[in-house]
Amino acid sequence: VQLQASGGGLVQPGGSLRLSCAAFGRILSFNSMNWHRQAPGKQRELVAGITSGGQTNYADSVKGRFTISRDNAKNTVYLQMNTLKPEDTAVYYCNLENVNYYSAHDVIVAQKDLWGQGTLVTVSS
Repeated sequence: VQLQASGGGLVQPGGSLRLSCAAFGRILSFNSMNWHRQAPGKQRELVAGITSGGQTNYADSVKGRFTISRDNAKNTVYLQMNTLKPEDTAVYYCNLENVNYYSAHDVIVAQKDLWGQGTLVTVSS
C-alpha cells in the first residue's frame, strides 16, 4: 500500500488550499486516515483525522478553518484548508493508522502507521 499526497503550494495569508491523499493497494481495513504536519524546527503534530466510521477530529489551532473529508470509493482523504495563516506553513503528511492490507504476495499485513510522502504548504505574502 502506498499513500500519495498532493496539493501543497504557496498561498497568501487568508487563502485556501486543498490537499489530497490517495491510498493505492488492497486495503482491508484501517482505524483512521490522518493529516499531520511538521514545521521547521518543530515536532510533527496531528492536524486532523477521520475514522473509518466517519468521525473527525481536529487540532485546536485549525478548528473552524480546516475540514477533513474522505471519498471511500477512491480511497482518498482530503484536507480543505481555509483562512490560512503563516503559522500553517509546514510539510503536511498523510497517514493510515492501524491498517490491514494484502501484500504483493497475498499475505495480510497489519501495520500500525503507514505514511505517505509530505507535501509542502507555504503561507506567505
